[in-house]
Amino acid sequence: MANPTLSAIMWGLALLVSAVAVLSFARGLTHMWRTVSAGTPDPGRLSPVGKRAWGVISAALTHREFKGRPWIKAAHWLVMVSFPILFFTLVTGYAQLRVQTFTLPLLGHFAPWEWLTEVFAWGGLAGIILLMIVRQRAGRGTAAEAALSNDDPDGATAAADPEGTPPSSLATPHPRDSSPRGLASRFLGSTRWQALFVEWVILIVCACVVALRGLEYALFSVTPGLEAHANALHFPLTAWLGALFVSAASSSASALANAIVLVSALKVLTSMIWLTVVGIQTGMGVAWHRFVAILNLYTRRNADGTKSLGPADHMLIDGKPVTSEDDFDDVPEDTVLGVGTIEDFSWKARLDLYSCTECGRCQELCPAWNTQKPLSPKLLIMGLRDHMESASNVQIVEQEEGHQKLGDGEVLLDKGVPASPHSFDLVSALSLSGATGPEGVSAATAPLVPEVVSEEVLWDCTNCGACVEQCPVDIEHIDHILDLRRHQVLMEGAFPRELGRAFRGMESKANPYNQPARKRMEWAKKLDFDIPVVGEDIEDASEVDYLFWVGCAGAYDDTAKKTSAAVAELLHTAGVSFAVLGSGESCTGDPARRAGNEALFQMLAAQAIDTLKEAKPQKIVVSCAHCFNTIAGEYPELGGSFDVVHHTQLLNRLVRDGLLTPVAPTSSTGADTTDEAGAQPAGNAPSVGAPLKVTYHDACFLGRHNRVYEPPRELVGSLPNVELVEMPRNRDRAMCCGAGGAHAWFEETRGTRIADARIVEAASTGADVVATACPFCSQMLGSASGTSAGFVSADADQGGANNDAATASSGQKLPEVRDVAVMLLESVKRGQ
Repeated sequence: MANPTLSAIMWGLALLVSAVAVLSFARGLTHMWRTVSAGTPDPGRLSPVGKRAWGVISAALTHREFKGRPWIKAAHWLVMVSFPILFFTLVTGYAQLRVQTFTLPLLGHFAPWEWLTEVFAWGGLAGIILLMIVRQRAGRGTAAEAALSNDDPDGATAAADPEGTPPSSLATPHPRDSSPRGLASRFLGSTRWQALFVEWVILIVCACVVALRGLEYALFSVTPGLEAHANALHFPLTAWLGALFVSAASSSASALANAIVLVSALKVLTSMIWLTVVGIQTGMGVAWHRFVAILNLYTRRNADGTKSLGPADHMLIDGKPVTSEDDFDDVPEDTVLGVGTIEDFSWKARLDLYSCTECGRCQELCPAWNTQKPLSPKLLIMGLRDHMESASNVQIVEQEEGHQKLGDGEVLLDKGVPASPHSFDLVSALSLSGATGPEGVSAATAPLVPEVVSEEVLWDCTNCGACVEQCPVDIEHIDHILDLRRHQVLMEGAFPRELGRAFRGMESKANPYNQPARKRMEWAKKLDFDIPVVGEDIEDASEVDYLFWVGCAGAYDDTAKKTSAAVAELLHTAGVSFAVLGSGESCTGDPARRAGNEALFQMLAAQAIDTLKEAKPQKIVVSCAHCFNTIAGEYPELGGSFDVVHHTQLLNRLVRDGLLTPVAPTSSTGADTTDEAGAQPAGNAPSVGAPLKVTYHDACFLGRHNRVYEPPRELVGSLPNVELVEMPRNRDRAMCCGAGGAHAWFEETRGTRIADARIVEAASTGADVVATACPFCSQMLGSASGTSAGFVSADADQGGANNDAATASSGQKLPEVRDVAVMLLESVKRGQ
């Protein structure tokens, strides 16, 4: 067999390195447990056990959290499943350092197990090679890409990379230009050495398993009494390799045994070095996620396994959910509202931070990052994680030093406190993007805003949910941002100046437009039929089929008023009985909650719920995606459960049932000159006989947050002489309009306007009309000029454009923006 000296040396070395590795891993695990358990309470995260456990198992086996990229999904699945299966080969590897013919009892020569081992050894090897190629091709991003949101993009880039291309000279589409053709790397800011380390460990381990299987075949074939096991039944995918080894070793059993010792030692040492490193690097999410992600998926907000989208998570006061405005009464003065420092984060939020794999899927689709703003969901989570890790280490040192506070900039390297909480990749991305100063986030416990999260980063978020939707480990980005906003608004009184008017309007007049309640029915003045008002014309809404919740936008915004009138006229035409609340309606509170003003939200929600309970509706139809999300998703927790449908769902059903019949246009222009709701025809309407090209914009709070994707599309598709074309980003990957997260009430101050980016994407499809299903989408897209996204209209383009965006838009006009209800009404009216 193997050389005894070689075997003994490798055996001893393996045991020594393994002991160090186990101690390191135990130390890291203890540190992480202490850090997570120090978080504030977050009730309801552990039960029901059965449903949560099944959710984890099904998510792991199906990889349903991986959106798109099927080849990457398959590769990661193979690598993931190979980890527990090939663990048994690690046990075998230890034994083979001493006895090279060792096999596991019961499983060792069990053919199905041998097949499984070889399939996943080869599969894991192929999978990790593919993932390494993907990372290599995606690159690590550039200084210019990061600096696009900096106050001085060219200056910041020159300081970081004197030889690099300055942002001002980047061709269009350039990284982060919000174009599907952009060149942005989702790995910008991710710690590259950690990813490469993990990838090479997996590659080496899988390769060692394959090599050992071949060597075992070869050794069995030349060892008396074991020849019967050296066949394709036991070595289905490595027998050919074993035959090569036999030939190369000239059938020498000792040479083959020595090779087994060396390869086993390489596999064991590689695995233990990995264990040692991750024990030291507890913030190494790319490695730790294989353990932590299981816990994070188990403790996700929704026990049924769905994403943490739709309703916002409840605010916690001393670990108890806020479900009433009364919960803010008699709160002790020292009570912290929201999250002000890392100490205020719940244990689940801390687990979220540890779970980040740095894959960048959230960053890739974030509308803020894609329009040159400092907010990247990935960089936000990584920055918070590093701050949490560093602050925890500083606290440990302070305790050892008798609770003496460390001075600013003091670094105790000999006590394990690093000079910077970040890797070079992360601190470069954070500082270049303008998210932090040149040194990154604060290393010691400090106010999270602005010491860890800048005010601009905090308020850039539109709550669109793209980050949550894309995250494979279900990090709850929006909930953390809302908790930070709650602290800023409720404790610090710090928020964008423009929000003050919306807050005052909601407080005094129950609407963010600051308009009197008596004007809530002005949208219906031009209708040729009367709409019953609950409490005035009828006693309650149980007398009609639907209560039409008009919403603040539907009552006060000029464009949205046309949608309200269109919905009402369509319901009337279809013979559906409905009523409205009139001046009794109030704001649902969505702008307040999404801006962090939870106290105001609770007040408005209580008022609206009381009104709806008194109205006794059988069903509620709403035309605003935000009202839909709030009433259907958030009110049940507050004691208001109602049957709610969106107007596109109801109208689509009425068309399917034959109660509404769209009719094709007959005019020579291919479209009527004006519709009943007052909308003008598209400026680039099709020629005679040509179909009207329509692209549908998915409202975030209807689509991604509530999974309503098909009814609006079916409704548009039901319109005669209409061709539905999709934007590159649609459905769960759709681009935000820029209104969510209370952004409808304050202006963007940096980069491309999100609405401009989206309307240019719509124009790239050649569409004549952008169909919408939310008044705020109509408002944002309707006011978009596209100029900040580089769009040059046909009227303005004189042939002098010299960039790709201008060339693409040459000869085009921006599509008209219309709600699907307005489009349907126009079509139905043609038949009357």
